[in-house]
Amino acid sequence: NRKCNLPGISSVNAEFRSCYPAYFDHWVSNVVSRTGFIQTLEDVLSFTPKVDFNAGVVAAGEAQIESTVTGNTSTMITTETDLALKDQSQIYLPINNAVTKVGHVHGFLQEIGQGVQHIASRVGNIIDFVQQANDRRKMFGEGFTFLNIPRSYYGTLTRDMLVKGLHHTGEPMTSTKESLSQDCANVVYDICVSEGLLHDDCSLTLDASEDSIKMIIDSKIPTWHQQEYFRNRDRVVKTILHSRYVNLYNLLRDNLSEESYLAIVRNQILVDVQGEDLLFQIFTSNILQRKSGDEAPFFEFIQRICSECSGSDGCPKKVKPGCGGFGIRNFLTLFLAIEVTKAMLEASNAKENNDDAGYTFAQRKVDLFTKQLNESNPLLTKISEAMTRESIARDKIKESCQGENKEDGEKWKLVIEKETHAKSHANEKLMECNMKYQKLMKELRESQSN
Repeated sequence: NRKCNLPGISSVNAEFRSCYPAYFDHWVSNVVSRTGFIQTLEDVLSFTPKVDFNAGVVAAGEAQIESTVTGNTSTMITTETDLALKDQSQIYLPINNAVTKVGHVHGFLQEIGQGVQHIASRVGNIIDFVQQANDRRKMFGEGFTFLNIPRSYYGTLTRDMLVKGLHHTGEPMTSTKESLSQDCANVVYDICVSEGLLHDDCSLTLDASEDSIKMIIDSKIPTWHQQEYFRNRDRVVKTILHSRYVNLYNLLRDNLSEESYLAIVRNQILVDVQGEDLLFQIFTSNILQRKSGDEAPFFEFIQRICSECSGSDGCPKKVKPGCGGFGIRNFLTLFLAIEVTKAMLEASNAKENNDDAGYTFAQRKVDLFTKQLNESNPLLTKISEAMTRESIARDKIKESCQGENKEDGEKWKLVIEKETHAKSHANEKLMECNMKYQKLMKELRESQSN
């Protein structure tokens, strides 16, 4: 409580305003021998593997890694959201190793050596947290920057969506009763492109409003399509606006407001669903970086939203630490986003240096990584959904074993068998997709060398 002696300056209490407490969740390590490190953790700390991501699943172009999440098994369960946020009883340690001699993990090991790739912390409201971080960076010119997530992750406009419209669920309508003709849909879509409403990746500009879209299309629609367009105008404009977050909506439905959806898209937050739990994730760009382009650690911030369902007794179900899982659907997205961000930096540097060939090469890498993400996402969603149903079935089998209804146990065993097959099939398709882009990226690299 020392007094300030400078003229015109008075003492103030050291209070932090609009600051978010962050609680440790996990950290991820890049190592040379993943299996060796896992064995050491098991021998010394009795940690056991929880989730495995093999090389066929985690690939970005030519880069491939393997990853295992290991940790202890916490016995803590609670119905208190604040306690779940602050709990430190569950320890998770995901561990990566490089399979190929290209990509982020290989570069990290070559430049830095074995060590912590990133540290993840939990926050209570990630949308507000990231919005404030982005606002402060714009105001003061310093602070966290985050990985670039392609807009196609959240949703893009297609001609098919304009033809069929959207159900209230956000999925394309199958009925043709109120659909737009293909010719009219093509004209509307082309107007959106020519007037700058759509970006090159077919995503709608986030600043578009209902009135601005109507004003542009109303003034440009040809005479011979006006009757059909104006008859369906409200539905068409709603479909166009909805395209900004249609992929997220198909996951979460009406559980979030349009304002929240747009905040997630604007701030490039990743979303994953595991059963009835929800996981929000975001990753910063590199920190402690020696110079631009070098590999370096980064931070992750997450929000785990545990299920608010009630049990058979009508009371809220108790939740365990780590609800929401590890973003199985987003694990590949992170890996691809790292490579996309690096390629975008290469493109930016090449443009500054008037290196047209380098710019074209880097931009083609961005395009390939983005296409791989677009093709992978539906498959990752199928894998995640199958794993969720498989987990629910295992819990039901445990319940049936404790009770007297053995027939239910047999029924849930069939569900496990079905979901295991679905998961295996989706994994095979994902591996085919990754092999396709591994080949395309290799051809691109070799063409550049020649």
